[in-house]
Amino acid sequence: MSVDVGRGSAAAGEKETCLGSDIAGNMLSLARAASVGGAASGGGRRLAEGSANGHQTLRKRIELMLSAIPLPEEPMTSVRRFCRAVAPLIVLLACRPESDSIVSGLLADRFANSEWSDPVNLGPVVNSSALDANAGLSSDAHTLFFVSTRTGGLGNLDIWMSHRRCLACDWEAPVNLGAPINSDAIDAAPTMSDDGRLLFFYSARAGGFGLGDVYVSHRVSTGADGDVWAPPVNLGPDVNTAANEQGTFYVHEPGEPNAFVYFNRPTAGGSIDVYRVAVSNDGDALGPAVLVPELSDPTTFDQKVAVSADGHELLLSSMRAGGFGNFDIWRFTRQSAQDPWSNPTHLDAPINTPDVDSQPLLSRDGRTLIFTSIRAGGHGAQDLWMSTRRPSPNS
Repeated sequence: MSVDVGRGSAAAGEKETCLGSDIAGNMLSLARAASVGGAASGGGRRLAEGSANGHQTLRKRIELMLSAIPLPEEPMTSVRRFCRAVAPLIVLLACRPESDSIVSGLLADRFANSEWSDPVNLGPVVNSSALDANAGLSSDAHTLFFVSTRTGGLGNLDIWMSHRRCLACDWEAPVNLGAPINSDAIDAAPTMSDDGRLLFFYSARAGGFGLGDVYVSHRVSTGADGDVWAPPVNLGPDVNTAANEQGTFYVHEPGEPNAFVYFNRPTAGGSIDVYRVAVSNDGDALGPAVLVPELSDPTTFDQKVAVSADGHELLLSSMRAGGFGNFDIWRFTRQSAQDPWSNPTHLDAPINTPDVDSQPLLSRDGRTLIFTSIRAGGHGAQDLWMSTRRPSPNS
């Protein structure tokens, strides 16, 4: 059975395959996404117990339920029609009121013993002969934001955007976000809120508090001619200082009433440390930013984080001791979104090399890693690369 899951504006022929053997897994992913959305909006529902046993029990329940649903003989024109029919049953069957989401306790465990594949260059459509780096991804993984020094920009380093019509589709030619997002200065580290309304980024434009500040812009509208973004707003003195705040990453961790923006800031001692600040639904800073000590090595540069959707796994690019000598990517875990992060584990080869491997980005399902690298096979000064992993056996 093949069903069309193209975006609303996608051509009718764009399709993704949803074979019968994969339906239970797809419905589980749907329920997971629905639960994450509920937690982000304050609904706070959790499927099963957030454990391996709960995961297996939920899968069996979904399989039994789906086996009792008559499927149409002809392919449906939209997977949404089918998903909407069964999603309420899944949630009703498997959810109970809690503060955490279905992914709580699952993603880090599912990938605990998995290995990353050999990285693949995102190709000449996304990467150019210039510098291409520091990616951000929309929650549906259909929009890729990244920074580039390619021709056609407004300043030294601009934010660009590429779309794809489905998860199996190719990335389309990147488009410069233009003003007011980009300026004649450096604009980088784009990261989008889960609902797609807010874009946080770092900018060295005039009017800030220091060398570079964290800004947020609201998406006013979207259409065939592109998105319209409001003028960026500086997050203010609770976040920005006379130093250089950059490396932004947005996440709404399960169990937390507000989302967080992680970023880095240089210290008087010469290191670069990781901070985070709570933000409102409108992107306002809620109190002063705080240091995340377990992610910050006072002797080196800790550059940028990526947090998994369940808040249990974090990747950090750092020059700390124990790596291959330049920026490498490290992995941290924790048991709950309220716990401190563990000691780091070096991702090793094939992700890390003796050259720069940095600025990690995790997809919401935890399967895909996009990162910046300088390695053989690239197209320019720095390129975006992708690696995938499969869940551990018996997860």
